[in-house]
Amino acid sequence: MRAVTNLTVHGIGGTTRELDRGEDQTWVSVEQFERVVDAVAGRPDVRLTFDDGNASDVEIALPRLLERGLEAEFFVLAGLLGEPGRLDAGGVRELVGQGMRVGSHGWAHRDWRTLDAAQAGEELTRAHEVLGELTGTPVSRVAIPFGSYDRRVLRRLRRAGVTRAYTSDGGRARAGSWLQPRTSLRRDLDAAWIDGVLAGPSPARRVGKLGMRLYKRVR
Repeated sequence: MRAVTNLTVHGIGGTTRELDRGEDQTWVSVEQFERVVDAVAGRPDVRLTFDDGNASDVEIALPRLLERGLEAEFFVLAGLLGEPGRLDAGGVRELVGQGMRVGSHGWAHRDWRTLDAAQAGEELTRAHEVLGELTGTPVSRVAIPFGSYDRRVLRRLRRAGVTRAYTSDGGRARAGSWLQPRTSLRRDLDAAWIDGVLAGPSPARRVGKLGMRLYKRVR
């Protein structure tokens, strides 16, 4: 089975909302984003994903994806739709109308390792229902907030009928795997960073990443 590189975009350009602590580390400029999409255009071994449902998904990313004939998957925070700096219902529909896929990033950007029963219902059931109504199709793919998971989280996802779960573990992935590691764009990315990520980790780093993923699955 072929290997793929999953890239995660968070915010692009300016924002009208106050960023959460540390969020600025994964916020990139328009020029940086354009450099990335130019580098991956025409590469079937690279997938683009977007987290958090930022307004820049539609305002900045969408037209640049369409210009290059690229598709992407957008993981939206259903409970934050319509808030300042976030996508609204119309934005979600526009993404779908332009051939993009929409999945769930949960309800309120919580750490899924800390959920109580009521919160789990919001994150893994209500969020999917709201997004399914907007997109007109069942939502069954998720991006795990903060990349925070353990065996209990994975068990909950499978019970919720999730058909694919994306993490933030970095490295390459088997194309059809249920659990998919991703690498987040960072505010200090440059041409060398892009080349390194697309080339994949060294054998030593690959072993380290596999060990980390195994630990998370069984802890």
